[in-house]
Amino acid sequence: MCGRYIIISSPDEFRRLFGYPDQPNFPPRYNVAPTQPVPIVRLQEGQRHFALVRWGLMPPWVKDPKTFTLLINARGESAHEKPSFKNAMKRRRCLIPADGFYEWTGEGAAKRPWLVRRKDQGPLAFAGLWDTWIGPNGEEMESAAIVTVEASPLLQQVHHRMPVMLRPETYDAWLDCDNVRADEALSAIAVLPDDELETYAVSPAVNRVANDSPDVIAPYTAPVAEAVAEQPKPRAKKVPVIDDRQASLF
Repeated sequence: MCGRYIIISSPDEFRRLFGYPDQPNFPPRYNVAPTQPVPIVRLQEGQRHFALVRWGLMPPWVKDPKTFTLLINARGESAHEKPSFKNAMKRRRCLIPADGFYEWTGEGAAKRPWLVRRKDQGPLAFAGLWDTWIGPNGEEMESAAIVTVEASPLLQQVHHRMPVMLRPETYDAWLDCDNVRADEALSAIAVLPDDELETYAVSPAVNRVANDSPDVIAPYTAPVAEAVAEQPKPRAKKVPVIDDRQASLF
């Protein structure tokens, strides 16, 4: 699964990587969350183009968006069969510019966020799906989901699923919906290998969407007091009560 990610390379770096003619200007984002506008790269008349869409795919057949579950991820192994994704998998595959993503390990107070990114800290592309929803009054909303697969050996330590991170030489195959069938799309691409990736713990500050600064991606070591608080407390020994008939202040 991928529920938060980062987009911090410069607009020029993304433009060089994806090769689109558009010249968007956007700030770095250290804590991208569902329902927010996110960039995608898609084919239009055979050429790659930049676009902004909502993160959380809305299929065209949905009647009431308020009652529909937010679809931020699509399982790559079955997306070509699922009603919510099969049209997009067949005709509307896209690239989602990013620089890394967050995952969490543990439960409750012991839950910890981790960042996964390239070792060289360069930009990358998630495999994505997009679609257009048209409301009863003619309103339109374009939205997208990130395609996920079973996690690689490196990333199994933080989650059993991961976004598909494409190698640049296979961008064309993923985008080519005319010649690469939906059920063949994943097998037609190559993903970034583990030796090009790294993962490390980051501050719990990333848990709040409002925290969107370079601080949230800095390597994090839990403070001593926090680590001690997470250790099981020793069982208190029972002390016999001695009644000496004296008054007590407690």
